[in-house]
Amino acid sequence: MNTTNAAIDLSNGLVAQDMATVSEPLAGAELSVGGGFNAQSFRASDIGALMDPLVMVDHYVMTEPTFGAHPHAGMSAVTLLFEDSEGRFRNRDSLGNDFDLQPGDLYWLKAGSGAVHDESPRTNSRIHGLQVFVNMPESRRFDAPASLLVRAADMPVIENDKYRVKVALGESHGVTGATSPSIPMTVLDGRIQPGGRFSHDTNTNRGVWVHAIDGDLKVIVGEDVRSLETGQAVAISAATGAALHLVNPTSEPVRFALFDGQRINEAYVQDGPFVMGSKDQIAKIKAAYAAGRLGDIEDRD
Repeated sequence: MNTTNAAIDLSNGLVAQDMATVSEPLAGAELSVGGGFNAQSFRASDIGALMDPLVMVDHYVMTEPTFGAHPHAGMSAVTLLFEDSEGRFRNRDSLGNDFDLQPGDLYWLKAGSGAVHDESPRTNSRIHGLQVFVNMPESRRFDAPASLLVRAADMPVIENDKYRVKVALGESHGVTGATSPSIPMTVLDGRIQPGGRFSHDTNTNRGVWVHAIDGDLKVIVGEDVRSLETGQAVAISAATGAALHLVNPTSEPVRFALFDGQRINEAYVQDGPFVMGSKDQIAKIKAAYAAGRLGDIEDRD
């Protein structure tokens, strides 16, 4: 869902710091494609090393087919649908998958050496979610493609009278969900009631992305406090682990998403749906796609 072409250098020593580094609130950029896709888009090419291991995050609403079948390689494309989505989101890819995502579901496509993908709303559907590009280490960039579907009903929940948090992937509070098919990552989809607080402990060498999906959210990491408005996000680099506290200071419930992944700390090049270690690798994967070597999608209609 993105056409960024940029080289990103992450070898800047952030991982070596004996502390957590926290960005200022991030607003992203408006992105519209056709008449059926509108998003706030966040890119590592703008944000820098603090976004590692994420390459791109689109917080979007999609109401009609927009992108058609398109390739990915050298990264993972992760779709998290929010529960206020309406209708069904058809997912097809060259791994042979053809199914509908439902509100609250997560789909992880580890493109690796290359895959073709298409997601589109069914008729009269309104899809609200995050599309996230997750980087891969150079040593695994050409792994065989793989995928993971996690239905909302299968996600364990951490809950009390102040919050309800689904563990879509990974672990929090000793509650374990599905395992990423690529780099270690925790994905949480939560709601915090007025005056409530939810805490999450991250491990060493982790990059954390906290997104205020609906409502204002306060994020506290040590002595750093960031106040997010609806739609804003914060990126955190935790070299030695950190305790994150998410607080709802308002009189209305707030919805958030959290991605906590292993930092990669390697330079890379992004060219649209491709993430590679060099421009030469980009040229080769483009040639492979043009030659049809990334597979295709079987039309079952």
